[in-house]
Amino acid sequence: VQLQASGGGLVQAGGSLRLSCTVSGGTFRTYAVAWFRQAPGKEREFAAAISWPGGVTKYADSVKGRFTISRDNAENTVSLQMNSLKPDDTGLYYCARARGAGVWVGAVYDKWGQGTLVTVSS
Repeated sequence: VQLQASGGGLVQAGGSLRLSCTVSGGTFRTYAVAWFRQAPGKEREFAAAISWPGGVTKYADSVKGRFTISRDNAENTVSLQMNSLKPDDTGLYYCARARGAGVWVGAVYDKWGQGTLVTVSS
């Protein structure tokens, strides 16, 4: 199973980006999917997650109200719409597939993509 994150780039503060995550050699069907991010020199942190089939979403406080995670189950993709971007949002963004369908605090993510770089300039 391979996950592929795309859509990163350079944007000015206040701008928007939309990240996409696709899967090959497997499926997102019946699995929760999340986005994590890692800023330069910092540990990877949770950003957002969506359950299967999509009725529950979770967000880190730092992105709540600005980011929206969604999934297209027919297309087997998960997206992260990022608005009102800030320089602190700069980092590598990874998508990950959970072992199960839920997005509870203890969910385990065991399939990871390679990351897509988001750079927000001030």
